[in-house]
Amino acid sequence: MTELGYRFLRACRRQPVDTTPVWIMRQAGRFLPEYRKIREEADFLTMCKTPELATEVTLLPVDILGVDAAILFSDILILVEAMGLPLKFYEKRGPVLDHTITDQSSVDKLGIPDPNDAVPFVMDAVRMIKRELNGRVPLIGFAGAPYTVASYMIEGRTSKQFAKIKALMFQEPKVMHALLDKVAKATTAYLNAQIEAGVEAIQLFDSWAGSLAPVDFSEFAVRYSRQVIEGLKRDDIPVIYFAQGNPAVLGRAKDVGSDVIGVDWRIEMKDAWDVLAPDVAVQGNLDPTCLFLPPVQIKARVKEIIDQVGGRPGHVFNLGHGILPQTPVENAIAFIDAVHELGQR
Repeated sequence: MTELGYRFLRACRRQPVDTTPVWIMRQAGRFLPEYRKIREEADFLTMCKTPELATEVTLLPVDILGVDAAILFSDILILVEAMGLPLKFYEKRGPVLDHTITDQSSVDKLGIPDPNDAVPFVMDAVRMIKRELNGRVPLIGFAGAPYTVASYMIEGRTSKQFAKIKALMFQEPKVMHALLDKVAKATTAYLNAQIEAGVEAIQLFDSWAGSLAPVDFSEFAVRYSRQVIEGLKRDDIPVIYFAQGNPAVLGRAKDVGSDVIGVDWRIEMKDAWDVLAPDVAVQGNLDPTCLFLPPVQIKARVKEIIDQVGGRPGHVFNLGHGILPQTPVENAIAFIDAVHELGQR
């Protein structure tokens, strides 16, 4: 692997780097014309389940943007389908589960699949991507954190109020804990299979955990994400935990035991750094909508964050959430270039 590839991993481990590494959540997504062209020929799930297509899409941002890490093209709900809940994707509605978790009997029906049997295409894609990358940059594997995956299982789709999951959480806590435990065990097996296939870092997406009050965040989100991380056969493979939407729980996020904590744009980097570092590395945290600014102003926003880090080791630059589909590609490139220029040590 080249020094460029090691840059991201070194930052995750809080080691010195030549310049700040950067990658973008959803970097292989709809903002790239090349992605949209592939998408015209195949639906989303087909892309996820076809290793050749997943590989092609994963490599696009490495080739076009110059990011310091690739991330496997897949979806956090691939595991949900493997556990026994049929999954559909609609162009404007997103993911939908027609069958949801409502009680203990529905939890009992869920399986804990062998990933190599249930989702072999994911591991095939990992191996294929690694061959194509040929050491240029590291490959990040990922999964949804148990609370976020359980949210989809109970709500059946993306939610704003999370009324169903919180009702089950408060009215039937034993059922909720049983579900989270089963999801955590399935997630651990899934990520271990990705590690065995060759990923060099892991990100655990807890996209909806920010909707929780701090005490519930610790009990229902942190507890089970920690269970996953403690079960990983990872040696020195770094793990990133990302729970967006609520800076008030940031201090508790350290309890998951990850090497890196991702932060969103709702907190200044210097404040996040005070809460998290030096115990863990910090990832983030430019507001994704800042990529609609002219490049000179994007560079200024990047400088603000880099100045707040102050050259200390352990910073992985990223957006505070996924890149938006309307983002101009040239602005994304300007963002990456600005990080590499301004982050030089």
